[in-house]
Amino acid sequence: MIVDRRIVGYVTVLITVALFVSSCGLRRKKYENPISKDTQQPDKILFDKAIKDIEHSRYEVARLTLQTLINTYDTSEYLAKAKLAIADSWYREGGAHGLAQAEAEYKDFILFYPTMEESAEAQQKVCSIHYRQMEKADRDPMHAIRAEDECRQLLIQFPNSKFAPQTQQLLRNIQEVLADHEYRTGVFYHTKGSFPAAANRLEGTVTQYPLFSHADDALWMLGDSYTRMGDRFESKAAAAYTRIVRDYPLSEHVEEAKQKLLALKQPVPEADPVAYARMKYELENRDNPGLMSHMWGVFRKSPDVSAAAKSGSPAMTGFRPSIPASVPAAAAGSTGVSADVSVSTVSDSTALDTKPDARQNPPAAPNPSGTPASSPDQSGATAPANPAQAAPNQAAPNQASGSQASGNQTGESQAAANQPLPTNHVVKTKKKKKDKNKDKNTAEK
Repeated sequence: MIVDRRIVGYVTVLITVALFVSSCGLRRKKYENPISKDTQQPDKILFDKAIKDIEHSRYEVARLTLQTLINTYDTSEYLAKAKLAIADSWYREGGAHGLAQAEAEYKDFILFYPTMEESAEAQQKVCSIHYRQMEKADRDPMHAIRAEDECRQLLIQFPNSKFAPQTQQLLRNIQEVLADHEYRTGVFYHTKGSFPAAANRLEGTVTQYPLFSHADDALWMLGDSYTRMGDRFESKAAAAYTRIVRDYPLSEHVEEAKQKLLALKQPVPEADPVAYARMKYELENRDNPGLMSHMWGVFRKSPDVSAAAKSGSPAMTGFRPSIPASVPAAAAGSTGVSADVSVSTVSDSTALDTKPDARQNPPAAPNPSGTPASSPDQSGATAPANPAQAAPNQAAPNQASGSQASGNQTGESQAAANQPLPTNHVVKTKKKKKDKNKDKNTAEK
């Protein structure tokens, strides 16, 4: 098929003109928060001019105008609107730098004007900033975690806002991606054969994110991991199979989970009617991605959230990994081992100068026979470990022997203090070159 060159030329010219028009800022996108008050005040004129520049994508010019308004009319009634418009200009400009600047400006607006209606919108824009940068479940979840925190903050700080329902759905989408991230990690450990690690990841997934679209699959794999870990984890495996039957009655693993419970001689629960209604609603209202979505999904950076829940309350607490079930529990009455680190301010500033360095007194090497060579007595001198081997005249040492022992102890402590501190680097000593004349003299002698 021969394509007319003139048609190709016309199409190329039209595309070039469209790109030129868009780059010159001639396209117009209406601003969301204009001021409808009709007045000829100078601060209002500056604000309207800046809004017109924002709508035509002249963001730098708009920010200069708004900053002039703020600096010149510091008591203006449009001061809050001007600060919000600066943040909106960065948000519309986009890019990594623009979104970072927009987040900072929105945070400042919420800090200075927390009771204004626009503060909820500012918080929703901060949530949207990280939501737009969120990547797939097999990538870095940094923006997904930040987006979850910011969306949760909006629901806590502005629960009655008009943005709350939309933000709640965004939070379900975000938690779908975070749950998929943990689920993929659990599947990896299960395939590798590290069943304690797999059980820990899957347990955290189904506990923190019960609305996850593959929560039933995670529970099934969780029960299998506990089964492979030994008989003492049968109760945990039975609990996982019980949750499948009770909380996910439309799952494809329900019949297999019932058989597992009968094999473990555990009661088979009834399906929860509320969970049944929720699963039915989710299956009927799930978004089915089209053919093009499957084709271009490999090249897309953003995750696919079509399987995210459309109902139910999302988790309002952050995800915190638990201790694996294979780790022995601390004995009753004992403090156990804690991973928490406490920080306190040092009141004595001379502690480093006055207190001895623990590295200068290394512990004594253990005796191969298992018995310590000597043990310190109350006077500070060292005595043999077996008193029966001591000589009779050593039973009651005199003052001379005591002073000699203390002198030896002082000398040993000084020698220990002069020793170099331990280090992780091996010190290489340079070998001195031998004098050839001295070697010849030694050989002749």
